[in-house]
Amino acid sequence: MLMVTTTNTFIHLPTSDLSHHMQGVTIAHNPSYSLNFTLLPSGRRYRSVMAAVRKLQTCASSPAGKHTASIIFLHGSGDTGQGLRSWVQDVMVSDLSFNHIRVIYPSAPARPYTPMRGALSTVWFDRYKISRDCPEHLESIDTMCSTLGSIIQDEVSTGIPKHRMVIGGFSMGGAMALHLVCRYHPDVAGVFALSSFLNKDSVAFQAVEEQLRTGLSLPELFQCHGTSDNLVLHQWGEETSVLLREAGMTTTFHSFPGLYHQLSQPEMELLRSWILNKLPPTTSF
Repeated sequence: MLMVTTTNTFIHLPTSDLSHHMQGVTIAHNPSYSLNFTLLPSGRRYRSVMAAVRKLQTCASSPAGKHTASIIFLHGSGDTGQGLRSWVQDVMVSDLSFNHIRVIYPSAPARPYTPMRGALSTVWFDRYKISRDCPEHLESIDTMCSTLGSIIQDEVSTGIPKHRMVIGGFSMGGAMALHLVCRYHPDVAGVFALSSFLNKDSVAFQAVEEQLRTGLSLPELFQCHGTSDNLVLHQWGEETSVLLREAGMTTTFHSFPGLYHQLSQPEMELLRSWILNKLPPTTSF
């Protein structure tokens, strides 16, 4: 089985999570790109490989000074942690780096992806189809929430409490972050979702309502979305924000006129400012 990955760009394959109408390959951002082709196992061999996976591969941007906070930034479908980090470096003049915050970019393992007719892709979870009007593939979502939880625990083990962490992502990575935070780790400092959406009957909405019913607080959600995004529609992101707000979550939604399914410098600078507001420099917790 053939998988296409990227070094510094985000590739959308036919019938990917972003558009079941697409034909061929679409480049979501930098037109200068390179492709890596990898033959991957399928069937029983694939399951054996996945069973052997213990931890996700990650890359990270270390703080210039004392490490007192952390960000976990999840890539979109078909990308990698290194690919997302390279993209962020291309978009931001000063990179997404801080004096006190470690930025972690995990990579999703390759798994069969139903919208790609079962082909392997580096996605956080499976989908039954690309639609807001269908059930979520909760088995794969919950499995990945558990796997990502080990990264959170690793940070806690180094002395970073969860209230000094922000979790977010681009596209599918943003949806994954919302499940992870709203359902399992509501005690982090914040969650962000860029060009992302949740299915309209997502269990994440129910989780937010339940958290508030039990008197627990939830972090603020920061969202950005391009109005010209024809892969993950702006309306999908906006409706996700509305439903989470109606469930009781504090949300901020920023629209970027003319922006397609991509990161932009103004968006990333706004995100950087929000992160510093949630994770200010400190000498104690």
